[in-house]
Amino acid sequence: DLDDFILWATIGIIVGGRLGFVLFYDLPVYLDDPLRIFKTWQGGMSFHGGLIGVTLAIVWFANRQKINLLSLGDLVAPVVPIGLFFGRMANFINGELWGRTTDVPWAIRFCNQKILETYGFCPAGDVPRHPSQLYEAGLEGLLLFVILTLGVWKMKLLTQPGYITGLFLLGYGLRR
Repeated sequence: DLDDFILWATIGIIVGGRLGFVLFYDLPVYLDDPLRIFKTWQGGMSFHGGLIGVTLAIVWFANRQKINLLSLGDLVAPVVPIGLFFGRMANFINGELWGRTTDVPWAIRFCNQKILETYGFCPAGDVPRHPSQLYEAGLEGLLLFVILTLGVWKMKLLTQPGYITGLFLLGYGLRR
């Protein structure tokens, strides 16, 4: 069952993430060229679309296998921060989702030759900005992972269906 679930969860993440990006961020472009939806190598995924997709996969799989929905969610929630961490690191590497302009010593200029060649200009401007992707990787990724791990192993919250899922949703919402 676990192998089957991982397959369905992966499909939910990928399809949901892609459709979320298409619907929420660039719908007119994809309406003009619907086949572009399948060109995933050109980028375009959204976390909230992936969350909706994997949630639908969890609900479908739990109903199909007659598994307690909250218990299945509790098994999935602790690993989500790992994906969030790597997603935010990818945002940092790609120079996207940068923060506000600042003069703090760790500020970063998100303007380089690759960005100039891709866009013809620097969307972030050539000014120092907060590396908000790294803040989010630390808070949504590492810190939330530690909190959920403590909830699972130290507080034994898996014995109470829904607690880990609720802790994840609360922690993610607070960190955002």
